Amino acid sequence: MLCLVGAVSFAQTSANPWQVSLGVTMPSVNSDITYRGGSVSSDDLSAAIGGPSASVYRKVFKGLSIGGQLALGTLNNEGGNDFEFFSWHAGLKYGINFDEKVSPYLKAGVFGETSLQNGTDAASRFTDYSNFGAVGIDYSLNDKMGAFVEYSFGKITENPEVNYSLISLGVSYDFGVGDTDKDGVNDKKDKCPDVPGLKEFEGCPDTDGDGVPDPQDDCPEVAGPAENNGCPDTDGDTVLDKDDACPEVAGLVALGGCPDADEDGIADKDDECPDVAGPAENNGCPWPDTDNDGIADKDDACPELSGKGENGCPILTDEVLSTINQVGDNILFASNSSKIQGEASMAALENIKKILDEIPTGSIVIEGHASADGREDYNQKLSLKRAESVRDKLIELGVDAARLSVKAMGESQPLNGDDSDLANNRRVEFYKQ
Repeated sequence: MLCLVGAVSFAQTSANPWQVSLGVTMPSVNSDITYRGGSVSSDDLSAAIGGPSASVYRKVFKGLSIGGQLALGTLNNEGGNDFEFFSWHAGLKYGINFDEKVSPYLKAGVFGETSLQNGTDAASRFTDYSNFGAVGIDYSLNDKMGAFVEYSFGKITENPEVNYSLISLGVSYDFGVGDTDKDGVNDKKDKCPDVPGLKEFEGCPDTDGDGVPDPQDDCPEVAGPAENNGCPDTDGDTVLDKDDACPEVAGLVALGGCPDADEDGIADKDDECPDVAGPAENNGCPWPDTDNDGIADKDDACPELSGKGENGCPILTDEVLSTINQVGDNILFASNSSKIQGEASMAALENIKKILDEIPTGSIVIEGHASADGREDYNQKLSLKRAESVRDKLIELGVDAARLSVKAMGESQPLNGDDSDLANNRRVEFYKQ
């Protein structure tokens, strides 16, 4: 006969190692029963569906579980009293693909009791030794519940010696502290229950193998020392590689781990002149100073003329004025005239223009003079015209008019106080404005 067990089952997994099953069974016997009160042919016995069954198993290693089970049932006897069936066993269960939705399994029991009893007499009431084997399938309905079907076969070894079989259907419920990630550390003690890890790190992994578990490792995929929270510092500059813009070359913390060879505050990788200090606004390069006067071309009003003035231009000094006046001694005027005469006079004006070009920011006053012959008011006007003639010629040669002004001195300042030196008193002189 058959023993049918109907039950709801939860799939027994690493996360839920305990499994309790309930179901219905249908027993059958495969041989005649001989007992003190008589004998019964197996052909006269039929199964009654609906006997209860129950089992408890706990997973101990991978797919292997250990536990116990019992089953009750009835065998209808056409010739008289029905037989009550009772069986319990300790057993082992091994699930194949035990964490999958469908898991076939095997069972075996080597210690237990199976009895058959009818009415007033026991065909086998207490058996010292019985065993069974079973095959079945667990079907997972969700994380905890499942259904199963199982066929088992066993043997009563004495009083009487009878072979029997059971068909069981049922449901099961899985629970308990398990090992979800299957790393050998149960979920209660596992600090990383969803990720396989190491026992020495309480179930957490160490992906980069640096001895720092991943949850405490700021660089879990790159090995580094514990003092750096698991992050490497390849160049040893105290800036961790993950934060180091120049991880292969030791540098400064302030520059993100990059070096600054010229110490100008600009990292070498961004410095167009890494060996020469320069400002950031010029990409780390010094500003050019074409005339080498210490004033950068960008600030130098005279970048090609060395000068010590605030704007980098040469200063109109007394020495320069003395030179201009020495050259100006060669500027000659005819008597009673403001016309510049002679090649020497023109050459002198050209030289004065060159001197002024070399000092482009200096302004001068051109003083005109006259000799004492003639009326004083006339000489005053004549001296002004002479100064204006020199000014106009310098402008014609290219001197900026804004740098030149004129002043009439008339006959008031003869050379060496000598009014009689008429030719030399017809002159111009130059002064700083």
